[in-house]
Amino acid sequence: MASLVLQFTALKCSPLSSSFLSQPSLFTQHRHNQRRASTSIVNSVALANAQNKERVQLKKLFEEAYERCRTAPMEGVSFTLEDFTAALDKYDFDSEVGSKVKGTVFYTDNNGAVVDITAKSSAYLPLQEASIRRVRHVEEAGIVAGLREEFLIIGENQADDSLILSLRSIQYDLAWERCRQLQAEDAAVKGKIVGVNKGGVVAEVEGLRGFVPLSQLSTNSNIEELLEKELPLKFVEVDEEQSRLVLSNRKAIAGNQAQLGIGSVVTGSVQSLKPYGAFIDIGGINGLLHVSQISHDRVTDISTVLQPGDILKVMILSHDRERGRVSLSTKKLEPTPGDMIRNPKIVFEKAEEMAQTFRQRIAQAEAMARADMLRFQPESGLTLSSDGILGQFTSDLPEEGLDLTEVPPAEAS
Repeated sequence: MASLVLQFTALKCSPLSSSFLSQPSLFTQHRHNQRRASTSIVNSVALANAQNKERVQLKKLFEEAYERCRTAPMEGVSFTLEDFTAALDKYDFDSEVGSKVKGTVFYTDNNGAVVDITAKSSAYLPLQEASIRRVRHVEEAGIVAGLREEFLIIGENQADDSLILSLRSIQYDLAWERCRQLQAEDAAVKGKIVGVNKGGVVAEVEGLRGFVPLSQLSTNSNIEELLEKELPLKFVEVDEEQSRLVLSNRKAIAGNQAQLGIGSVVTGSVQSLKPYGAFIDIGGINGLLHVSQISHDRVTDISTVLQPGDILKVMILSHDRERGRVSLSTKKLEPTPGDMIRNPKIVFEKAEEMAQTFRQRIAQAEAMARADMLRFQPESGLTLSSDGILGQFTSDLPEEGLDLTEVPPAEAS
């Protein structure tokens, strides 16, 4: 204790400077700074205490909530687990393989789409089951998020109990039904050639692949050239059970040819150009537009007038059904000679009008030919009716003969 006293007595404090005491402003400022420092310390301590108190309260709330969830999770909830189970049972959801369900696409990925079918387990639509046609992504088949559609359950994934859905199977059944309907109506359809073999070609119709035997093709060209082209087809056999779909190009062509009358106007597309003319596709039939029948003016280079893919109107000049040859003309449709070269648009606009004039001239020529036959061969025993048809001589023919002055001349447009 004595040593401690000696230590304190040995301490010497430097006396306050007389100048510091003699300047009140410096002394006052020093005391003000001390008060500010003390106030900051007090405020920091108070803030820290408030934050600690808040943390303690939050911790207490979390501990109470955890305890309620652990001991009484349904306390205060009117909807019980039994109610939830009963509500699911009311949907009477059938998840058996082969049943159809309504679902909404939740999201898509590169391999397919996740579908919400309001079931206890999830459902997935694989890419290969998204369409009857081959697609690289489900969006190509119109499968996007939010789409609501009817799906067929085709399986179950044992790994996670998810259901496997299909749209392809539904579309497949609908396609066969459509083909049966078209066969009953004897309707012609367009089919795209997607394959060839020694016996014929494979065509895609209504999403199904059918076979067209060589004997049922009307073209004499190399069948390899038909790939990726469309042909008019009719149904010969539709057997879903045997997966047999047989088609005919000849039947479709025959139906189209029945509608081709001399002097009629049809729309076609230029398929190819040759030095002697252009081949025009008119409803599955290839007709020849000879270079001499393009225009009244001379055409030295067909490519200056027509190009493959051009759509134009042509008139039927002749039709050899046995040989399958059709001769066409745009020359007869020209309002003014040379219009096909200078203004083809007006040729197509007035095509029907010019064709009607052509048919009148043909009818007039035929009537005059029949009249000449009667005039120079009266012994034939034939007579000319009022509509220009030759028939057996009848007593109602005037004794002075037939007055040909009544035949009207062809009128120009």
